[in-house]
Order: sequence, then C-alpha cells, then structure tokens
Amino acid sequence: MAKLHFYYSAMNAGKTTLLLQSSYNYGERGMDTLIFLPKIDTRYVEGKVISRIGLSADAHVISIEDNLFEQTAELYRLNSNIHCILIDEAQFLTKAQVVQLCAITDQLNLPVLAYGIRTDFQGEPFPGSLYLLAWADSLIELKTICHCGRKAIMNQRIDDNGHIIKVGNQIEIGGNERYISTCRKHFEF
Repeated sequence: MAKLHFYYSAMNAGKTTLLLQSSYNYGERGMDTLIFLPKIDTRYVEGKVISRIGLSADAHVISIEDNLFEQTAELYRLNSNIHCILIDEAQFLTKAQVVQLCAITDQLNLPVLAYGIRTDFQGEPFPGSLYLLAWADSLIELKTICHCGRKAIMNQRIDDNGHIIKVGNQIEIGGNERYISTCRKHFEF
C-alpha cells in the first residue's frame, strides 16, 4: 500500500539531495519517477531540481492552480512505469494540493515523497507543510545544525549585510545568501 511521506527540516539539511537520490535509486531498478517543483522556486533553471552540491534532474513545474492528482493520473496513463512521485519545496503547496497528494497515494496507489521546510523566517508554518504534517502517513525529520552545534529547527532571514530580518512577506526565494538555519535558542523571535 502506497504512503504519503513528508521529509521536513530547516534549510540546508539536504532535502533536495535526498529527493534526487531517491529518484536515482528508483531509476537504477528500472522504475520511473515524477518530480514536481513549484513554479515559485526561481533560484535555478526552470524545470530542473538542483541541489546545492550540484546534482540535478528534470521536473514538472507546477503552479498553485495545478491539480496534482489530475496531472499525475494523466502522466501515469501515458507511462505505467511510474513508481513514485517526488515533490521538492513542498512547503509551497496549497491545502488542496496536499489533499491531491493524499488521493495519489490512496487512489492511484503510488507513493509520494514530499520534501520541504516546516516554518518560515518568523516561525510560522507554511500551508503545504502544515497540512503535510497533519495528513502524511510518515513524517521524517532531516537534521542540520546551528552555528552552536545544536540541531537547527528554525530559519532566519538575513539582509545583504547579515542582519536578521523579522518582518516581510512569508515567501522570499533565496538560499544561503538570504537564510541561515538556527536552533530555537539562537532564533530571534
């Protein structure tokens, strides 16, 4: 029976690398995967999932209006060798899209592996993460560390000079130049 898995962490824990490794492992066994990437993630080349260590794979770009169940069902109809659905940056999914991921596992019997960060720079949950934490069959925390050596669970947004930013839009796309992972003790609420 297929399951919906949510791999979550603070930034820089290797979520995308793990996603790409999972896809590679399926491919080694002759099984295809579908990789989805929210359109809002504009850090790299459109239609590519790219890890910080240089691994990459093609992905289907999705917007918040897209129905993941319908897209997956159509792509599965065209290729019955699809054995797993992989979602990068799952925090950007909508509640409806998380429901659609549940339907993929329950109705199409395909495992879904979703990867994302749990909270934003203010410690607030992202919608996609909130519902994945509530509805996923399996929750897997990936760990990274704070500068002090403790487990990092928070994401701080910083400006060009390294100063902490505490207000702003929930979503601002960026990497190491814009965010640092910290433990709760070093996160400044």
